Amino acid sequence: MTPAVSSGQSSESTSLCLFLSIYPSIYLFIYVSLFLFIYLSIYLSIYVGLFLYIYLSIYLSIYLSIYVSLFLSIYLSIYVSLFLYIYLSIYLSMSVCFFISIYLSIYLSQSVSTYFRIKCIFINLSLSLSLSLSLSLSLSLSLTFSLFLSLSLSIYLSMYLSIYLYIYI
Repeated sequence: MTPAVSSGQSSESTSLCLFLSIYPSIYLFIYVSLFLFIYLSIYLSIYVGLFLYIYLSIYLSIYLSIYVSLFLSIYLSIYVSLFLYIYLSIYLSMSVCFFISIYLSIYLSQSVSTYFRIKCIFINLSLSLSLSLSLSLSLSLSLTFSLFLSLSLSIYLSMYLSIYLYIYI
């Protein structure tokens, strides 16, 4: 082989080696960059966007709605009902019971004592009149003197009975 022919072959082999080394790198660069661009920009954005949209809209809306509804229903039903129950049972029962007991004790004590006082006055007056009449008739005393005796006795008895009844009733 001659050196001239070998230099021609070497330039051809060099250009072939260069072509074979550059072509795949350019082809792979363009193919891979276009594929990655299309894949990443279109496919992944649509896939990830739809997946995240579906995930966030469905799962989180269901999860949050269930969580919020359960939280609000349980929290409000338990704590508010317990608060209202305790407030109503303690405060209102105590205040109503105190009011009713004080009112009834004052009212009943006054009404009962007034009733017995009036009853004692009527009994006393009837006794004094009957006593004065019986004294005047039986002892032949004057009506004024017998009335004086019966009234003094009836006043004494009425005061004694009213004090006694007021203390013990």
